[in-house]
Amino acid sequence: MSDLTTMQAIAQLVPMGSRVLDLGCGDGALLAHLQATRHCTGYGIEIDDANVLACVQRGVNVIQLNLDEGLALFDDASFDVVLQIDTLQHLRNAEVMLRETVRVGRLGIVAFPNFAHWPNRLSVLLGRMPVTRRLPYQWYDTPNIRVGTHADLRELALHNGLKVQDSFGIQEGRTVRFAPNLLAGTSVFLFSR
Repeated sequence: MSDLTTMQAIAQLVPMGSRVLDLGCGDGALLAHLQATRHCTGYGIEIDDANVLACVQRGVNVIQLNLDEGLALFDDASFDVVLQIDTLQHLRNAEVMLRETVRVGRLGIVAFPNFAHWPNRLSVLLGRMPVTRRLPYQWYDTPNIRVGTHADLRELALHNGLKVQDSFGIQEGRTVRFAPNLLAGTSVFLFSR
């Protein structure tokens, strides 16, 4: 997650002193921020060699693991919070990883680019795949396996028996509770079993 205001908004959702697992932690910036400002402990999971090195350099505990292989090395409720920030759209089996998120953590926080945000809708209406700050890649050069909407993730969660504790959007660092499917570039969900 590159947007500092969005990172700070998500960090506020994590209770002070939590034991955190950050799935697809990238360079470890969010986990380092949580350690410094929320007194959290935990691990990041990352597959990319350069990002693993960046985590180590930041002082973030990191495990190099392919998330498509699951989280079998962790017991049930091993963590207070499991984060999936800008990860879900890169996974082959998003449904399994959502279930694993709430199995391994007491609370799962998932955030992803909301494809139903109005600028994306307008772009598709005009016959083009969107390229925005939250979806910065051309359709032919994207690391995303899929795109999703705020409404899609709510439906997927309910289909899998997950309890939605809260959901909202984030747009330019501000929380969007009214029509987040339309008005927010980032969708955020808090899940539990």
